[in-house]
Amino acid sequence: MPHRHQLKVRFYELDPYGHLNHSVFVQYFETSRIELFEEAGVSLSVYADIGYHFVVTHIETSFIRPVKAGDILTIETELLQLRPASLIWNQKMLRNVEIVAHQELRNAVTDLQGKPVKVPEDVTEKLLSFVALQ
Repeated sequence: MPHRHQLKVRFYELDPYGHLNHSVFVQYFETSRIELFEEAGVSLSVYADIGYHFVVTHIETSFIRPVKAGDILTIETELLQLRPASLIWNQKMLRNVEIVAHQELRNAVTDLQGKPVKVPEDVTEKLLSFVALQ
């Protein structure tokens, strides 16, 4: 089952045309992934303190419908794959039931020097409930 996080679009996040700025879509998706990590009990700051970073290595966002100030959005986030040293995420942004944007993202797990490392076992266990049913 996907994790769901709700946000309300604010006027200062709009572009000159009155639509949600494209960079804010990416921020909303990021916020929703962080909320999922926290709900799962994975504190990124705690893992950084013990030597793990979850870095974005690939991101692909599709903007499907315009979004305006005051819109209430729900971001659905789920893991497509838990790989040995990376996580593949699928995210949908919805206004009611209408998909307004979609994103696929890869997080690599690295040590503090940026070298890929295995996803910690306890992180894998904590994220299992967010893996998409295949």
